[in-house]
Amino acid sequence: MPSDFAEAVANAVARGDAWLGVVVDSAGIGSSIAANKVAGARAALCYDRATARNSREHNDANVLSLGAKLISPEAAREILAIWLSTPFAGGRHQRRVDKIRSIEERGTKKQ
Repeated sequence: MPSDFAEAVANAVARGDAWLGVVVDSAGIGSSIAANKVAGARAALCYDRATARNSREHNDANVLSLGAKLISPEAAREILAIWLSTPFAGGRHQRRVDKIRSIEERGTKKQ
């Protein structure tokens, strides 16, 4: 199942075995949801150049999710290239990422 692969990729990223991860399923939605259940993973479903750039630059996404039935292979390659080459901007965006981590930590403590 796609969620099994998404979990494995997200775990590899969260453990530090991989710097970034990519998952592909039919729509990309299920894989992004599953990957985001792993503490330390910040998965983003990207469907164009803007979402790819924004997910890395503003949100420090470390897992890219793509929907194979919703975008062309050419678009997927372009999205991937932009996503991999876009660095996290830090600065004011770091506060957002810190808040996301804080939410994650509160959720982990409840379990």
